[in-house]
Amino acid sequence: MAETGRRPDPLRAFRFEVLVPGLASGGFSECTGLSIQTEVREYPEGGLNTHLQTFPGRASQSRLVLKRGIVDRAFYDWFWDLVQGTVVRRSGSVVVLDEAGAPAAEWRFRDAFPAKWTGPDLNASQSSVAVESVELVHLGLERQV
Repeated sequence: MAETGRRPDPLRAFRFEVLVPGLASGGFSECTGLSIQTEVREYPEGGLNTHLQTFPGRASQSRLVLKRGIVDRAFYDWFWDLVQGTVVRRSGSVVVLDEAGAPAAEWRFRDAFPAKWTGPDLNASQSSVAVESVELVHLGLERQV
């Protein structure tokens, strides 16, 4: 007998973790840039005046932007090593968790390095958390789960 009223709820955007082996991972308040796009090439075929022919080109990925309250120096040190000339590429993943805390969706990125680090905006008249952000350039983004 079919169950009525049973449906999966969409995953919540605030239940996620970022895993980068070798660095303190996890407690990020924001992750953006889970995006892949394909270049579209247009070709004006002779004698065909109703539309352009379109073909897929190369795929490109957006930078991953990770934001978190400052808790340690791990991401800053990774960026500073790059500034000093030592490129360390790391692979990792962004995991969305279900209500029970189990992995429900995962995107793996590979061979990433930090292209930009931004420190906190400081204001003595506010009591907000000091937040740092790091932008990661990577060579691919794959959905696993």
